[in-house]
Amino acid sequence: MIKLLIVDDHAVVRSGLSMLLHGKQGMEVIGEASEGNEAIRFASQHKPDVVLMDLSMPHGKDGLSATTELKRMLPDTAVLILTMHDDDEYLFRAIQAGASGYILKNAPHEELLTAIASVSTGDAYLYPTATKRLMSEYMSRIKAGESLDIYDSLSDREKEIFTWIAKGYSNKEIAENLIISVKTVETHKSNLMEKLGLKTRPELVRFAVKRGLLYFE
Repeated sequence: MIKLLIVDDHAVVRSGLSMLLHGKQGMEVIGEASEGNEAIRFASQHKPDVVLMDLSMPHGKDGLSATTELKRMLPDTAVLILTMHDDDEYLFRAIQAGASGYILKNAPHEELLTAIASVSTGDAYLYPTATKRLMSEYMSRIKAGESLDIYDSLSDREKEIFTWIAKGYSNKEIAENLIISVKTVETHKSNLMEKLGLKTRPELVRFAVKRGLLYFE
């Protein structure tokens, strides 16, 4: 079962989504939240597989802030942004916050089901026109000669753990210093190694030295 948490400030939207999704294609709605702080508290206790997150929630923590905090706390939980904002700025900020997908509220329900299924398996999902815009932005940056160092794709936490690993600390030592679980360290390590295309610690150290990223206190 894909365990879902629905986060939206409108009760009628939450109710409608719950009725639409619960029991469909192995999906189970395990909770609802009206704003980001409530979502974070629920997610920390119940560990949903996918959080369906609205962006604009004026009476509490907004969707972008909640996404950033959720991904820091639960890196294995996928966040799928479900919003009315068909806007590049929101799209890019959602991706930077760690969202696995972005879909509009006016999308057909079949597309929503597909998006949830995709992000639940670790894939990314963007609605078609968003994908075109992202590719256009990417190609424009390449043509402009901008640096697209893959290191910049790491989250702040992944960069932090990258540095600890490069300095020779074990997963247990990193966990103790950052006050997080060893499993969380291992998850971040796996994600950052995959993003950087690295397989071993020596490769990571060489990567750090080559780019001047390794500093000792």
